[in-house]
Amino acid sequence: MRTRGAIIRSSPGTYEVVDLTLDEPRQDELQIAMVASGLCHSDDHVATGDLPAGIYPVCGGHEGAGVVERVGPDTSGWQIGDHVVFSFLSSCGRCRWCATGQQNLCDNGARTLSGSRADGSFRLRTDDGSNVGQMAGLSTFAAHTTVHVNSAIKVDRDLPLEKLCLLGCAVGTGWGSAVNSAEVHPGDTVVIMGAGGVGINAIQGALHAGASNVVAIDPIAFKTDMALAMGATHVFSDISESRNFVKSVTNGQGADSVIVTIGVVHGEHVAQAFDAIRKAGTVVVVGLAPISEIGIPISLTKLTLFQKRIQGSLFGATNATYDILRQIQMYRDGQLKLDELVTREYKLDDIAQGFEDMHAGVNIRGVIRY
Repeated sequence: MRTRGAIIRSSPGTYEVVDLTLDEPRQDELQIAMVASGLCHSDDHVATGDLPAGIYPVCGGHEGAGVVERVGPDTSGWQIGDHVVFSFLSSCGRCRWCATGQQNLCDNGARTLSGSRADGSFRLRTDDGSNVGQMAGLSTFAAHTTVHVNSAIKVDRDLPLEKLCLLGCAVGTGWGSAVNSAEVHPGDTVVIMGAGGVGINAIQGALHAGASNVVAIDPIAFKTDMALAMGATHVFSDISESRNFVKSVTNGQGADSVIVTIGVVHGEHVAQAFDAIRKAGTVVVVGLAPISEIGIPISLTKLTLFQKRIQGSLFGATNATYDILRQIQMYRDGQLKLDELVTREYKLDDIAQGFEDMHAGVNIRGVIRY
């Protein structure tokens, strides 16, 4: 079928909306009419080249939700009209990682940037016949897309997909970074560096886990105001400004954990977080760095003698097939805020403006509505 999507032809590059040809679904595939897609910084990383795609052109977008309009042959458990939220990390349910409750590390993740099916074929093409990669096997920046069932989570039809789309990346990544990766405990003092679309959900996660002090760091006043509205107990424009406060509430020891959710992470950010945690404290690195950047300027002596920990966190160490449904129930129960996360909505043709607004720091989350 024919559809329209936002592609990048080379990196660095900018998203442009073009006509595309989309494959019909094969066995274990679904064709989806998109309802909404979040504008995530990871898609911007692909545009800047910080996170190179496996093939160009590539159709971006990995945080989305929509409605099934066609089911592949011999694909059980699905029907036309089903509502779905995507997990940007497909989980097979059988590999070592899935079998041990680490779906976010599924071996399928190796194809997140390849843009192709497992057999090397592609679902999207340009008018000149060139193959187009799918970001995370999804391409939520297209009005219609074809995906594997391992990337789709069926949800109740009464829920607002324009809000639930954020569960496919930002919410789980931020929430899980606190609950799972930082292992926040009741009474903890947690510092969150970066109060954007992911950091704001790390705040929610830290609060749910029982933290007494949730300190948000961001140089943009709009984002620190939002952090307070979402429950942060204290805000500062720079982590150095928070040092005295954190020491005052931890008997001089430092934060129990620092979660780094800055849009573009550099080694010095991790070093600042490392210096801010107590003995046996944890730094959780969530934001992405340019792929070529190597090295963190920290004291290896302190790493050993103070027993500090630096922990990476992919999709908040969540298990999507369980956690997305759990987060939906929390949303129903008023325990998880989703509506407040969406700052602006855009049409697909306005995607460039959406990324400009991201760079300007005026959105917590921008969402494309189809």
